Amino acid sequence: MREKEGEYYERVIELKRVSKVVKGGKRFKLYACVVVGDGQGRVGIAHAKAPEVAPAIKKATQIARKNMVKIPIIDGAIPHQVIGKFGASKVLLKPASVGTGIIASTAVRAVCEAAGI
Repeated sequence: MREKEGEYYERVIELKRVSKVVKGGKRFKLYACVVVGDGQGRVGIAHAKAPEVAPAIKKATQIARKNMVKIPIIDGAIPHQVIGKFGASKVLLKPASVGTGIIASTAVRAVCEAAGI
């Protein structure tokens, strides 16, 4: 799902149902992970939960817009190699010549496209 709202692009990376076990049974909510970008180097990512799909996506989109960061882009590519670590995960971004395209997983590709890479 990719939409243009105003000047921002939004894309839902993940949408799933999660549950919380309580005394009376299970309580279900929907979890949405959204990436938002302007296509010119600003990108934000966030996740949120709500009882319905639309409020979960809206809530995640608002949080992502508040937490946008600037990514340096030169001629449609990143200027140097970047390594990001979180927990046991590593993300390696290497610059490539123009026209190579993005060789990455679905989630990383969505972030790069939203940023304008």
